[in-house]
Amino acid sequence: MTQKEINKGAHTGGVINAIINGIINWFQVRNLDEVLVTDNLISSEQHTLFSGAVPLAVSLAFILSGVAYATTKIPEKPKYFPKYFVKSLWYAFATFGIVVTIGVLWQRFVGPVTITPVAAAIWAGIIAGIVAAVVNYLTVKDIVSKKTS
Repeated sequence: MTQKEINKGAHTGGVINAIINGIINWFQVRNLDEVLVTDNLISSEQHTLFSGAVPLAVSLAFILSGVAYATTKIPEKPKYFPKYFVKSLWYAFATFGIVVTIGVLWQRFVGPVTITPVAAAIWAGIIAGIVAAVVNYLTVKDIVSKKTS
């Protein structure tokens, strides 16, 4: 696999996931008048952009790293378990930390901001697309580099 093919696959996966998850999020928020970006409480009863984005990003990071592994077709590919399974867990934990940190920093420095349901769906899609593209890229790049080394 060339670098160009790896980049193209990551971008394609990112765009597809952004669209799919933006639409899914739309169905979750479409009946709301407005959506908070973050809330000051950890146990918020209210749906916020980040309360939906955190589990979305974490689950996508874990699942899509496995999908990227399974769909990478190269001869003598390294085994999935335990190395790539652990990498999938690492991607999930790293994604959790990054998205939660962004949410906490947003709440600390920007405060409670409301957005429209359409904007919330778009932002959820963007977050999903970034996670999908990065995880796909890192997984495939690692598989290809292990094969060539």
